[in-house]
Amino acid sequence: MHPGRQLGVLGLVFVVLYLCVFFAAGAEGSWKQRLEPKLGLDLIGGTQATYIASQQGAPPRPEDMELAREIIQSRVDALGVSEAEVVIQGNNTIVVSLAGKADEQLKGLEQAANMRFRLVTGVTGDVSSVALNPPSPAPSASASGSAAPSPSAGASGAPAPKADDAKPSATPSTGGQGGGAAAPSPSATPSATPSPAASAAAPAPVSADIEEQRAAIKKKVGADAWAAAEKLTAPVDLSADPKAGLPFKAFADLSGTEVAALSPQMQFNVPTISCEQLNARPNGSIDGVDSEVVACQDGVYKVMLDKAEVVGDDIDEASPQLDTQQNQWVVSLDFKSEGQKKWTALTKKAYEAGPSDPCYVAVTSMYADADHCAVAVVLDKEIISAPQIQGVLTGQSQITGDFNGASAKKLADQLNFGAIPVTFDAGPAQTVSATVGDQQLQAGLLAAAIGLGLVAVYAFFYYRLLGLVIFLSLGLSALLTFGALVFLGRSIGFTLTLAGIVGFIVSLGVAADSFVIYFERLKDEIHEGRSPRSAVPRAWQRAKRTIISANAITIMCAVVLYIVSIGQVQGLAFALGLSTMLDLLVVFLFRHPIMSLLASTPAFMSPRVSGLGRALRRGQTEESGSSRVKEA
Repeated sequence: MHPGRQLGVLGLVFVVLYLCVFFAAGAEGSWKQRLEPKLGLDLIGGTQATYIASQQGAPPRPEDMELAREIIQSRVDALGVSEAEVVIQGNNTIVVSLAGKADEQLKGLEQAANMRFRLVTGVTGDVSSVALNPPSPAPSASASGSAAPSPSAGASGAPAPKADDAKPSATPSTGGQGGGAAAPSPSATPSATPSPAASAAAPAPVSADIEEQRAAIKKKVGADAWAAAEKLTAPVDLSADPKAGLPFKAFADLSGTEVAALSPQMQFNVPTISCEQLNARPNGSIDGVDSEVVACQDGVYKVMLDKAEVVGDDIDEASPQLDTQQNQWVVSLDFKSEGQKKWTALTKKAYEAGPSDPCYVAVTSMYADADHCAVAVVLDKEIISAPQIQGVLTGQSQITGDFNGASAKKLADQLNFGAIPVTFDAGPAQTVSATVGDQQLQAGLLAAAIGLGLVAVYAFFYYRLLGLVIFLSLGLSALLTFGALVFLGRSIGFTLTLAGIVGFIVSLGVAADSFVIYFERLKDEIHEGRSPRSAVPRAWQRAKRTIISANAITIMCAVVLYIVSIGQVQGLAFALGLSTMLDLLVVFLFRHPIMSLLASTPAFMSPRVSGLGRALRRGQTEESGSSRVKEA
């Protein structure tokens, strides 16, 4: 290829790279801000969050804490945040540190991500405010504890459906949307009949610790209120007597931890227990798979849920997808072999339930013209969606809800990485200062600049005109590396730390070696009697193999180091590999073409200017001696 074309290709690379720097990968702000690389925690400080294990009794096992740390690390990495620090402190605390302001990224990292699929067996409105403050004399039918929320306050937060609206469902014709096609909305004509809560079943045995908590709660609310709550078999109907909730007033003062100790039937039936209290229960309160649980949906109504027949461990793979037909984000699920059998059995149970089943009565309070039971998709304490099941689902399924691209990806990542085996309480995020500090950073950059300056001085002294080639090549490599650093920081979250700077500095030595190999090979060719113009391409052909081999070995070392290391050492390996590859690009698209152009200039023929020195003089002497021999 002609030297001019190679230089043109290099120029095109620069144009494309810096167009990406200024206009791609979420570039915003002023021109100066768009040129700012993403710096690491040790250079600019950042945000730190503490997660403390909230389980009662003995502290979590060390192996559970280590597994929790690995899962949180995977979640952080999936956010595109590199060089994050996730460490265990003590026997029950995990500390996560991210560079820069990262409050939003730290939210939800402690979530256990326990996915449960449960049959909906009961629905009642959150009427705690009405129960505590009953209206005077005329009772209002809307205060019924058994009625679903008003049509304007749908479970999905959307307006109530019109009569001709399609009801949310899960159908096999759409690929088995087991997670539902849409978040449920209440019926346009909500039922005023209490939904059976399957409370006739014998209560599950509880631990001595729970019994002790219940005894303390009984003393707190009073024996009469406790006895009345135990006798309830369905939610209190406030439409008949607006003051029927007053005997349970003391339950409104219970904390989330105390509410979690109550039986599911009591949480569901007592009208003064609000969704706010249920949502304040500790993490892991409804993770048990062998018992009924109560959850709230959008703070509007309380939902009684059956035992979990399908769990998150039954999911093989979860992936975020954009449903083009509904124009909404969903999380697509592929179940494991046994998990698929469980999911098919659950959807069959919901699909074949009759009007007398509790789940069928419950679904009539959620949807207009209900046909089949609903299955709730529960993540930790939150109901993601609760669609009707419109067929026995045997294939891929979907979870739908109020997702955007980011939240769908977050949920998919949580399911793929698995549930955290320990429940945590998140402490407030706080700002931490740089672990290296500005003075140390400035000192390091000054040392790097001095070292680079000494290399440049030596290159000009020893190679002269060729030293200019060295200086320009290093400058172009630096510009390419800086542009790649800024772009990768925004696109994949690459963070520059002090270890990364070390990697870039080490790569300068690799680049300098390639110059020495090329120029010394050029001198050897001239020593052999060739002219500079013919020596340049021949020296390039011989030196090229050595340069490629040396750089390839460096890149392979960087790859191996990146694979076997963690944390900031990975940053060093990445920086070393990136800068070495960019140096190879400059070698082929700048150094060799510019040498070919210089070989035809008068300055290159001058030993004093070119830097070839004795090699060029010796070559000229040998040519002169050869001419005299021929004349003789």
